[in-house]
Amino acid sequence: MVLSKYISRASARILKVARTIADLDGSPGIEVGHLSEAINFRNLDRDSWGRR
Repeated sequence: MVLSKYISRASARILKVARTIADLDGSPGIEVGHLSEAINFRNLDRDSWGRR
């Protein structure tokens, strides 16, 4: 049950970023490319998190 909470939080964050990317692209909806880019940004954030 705890894991599903983290998964839904991560999904919500990815969708927010994808929506922003779609807006910047001038697209009326989120496309596969927007989701892909949002996931890549999330992975970049997770890779560098904690390193300073």
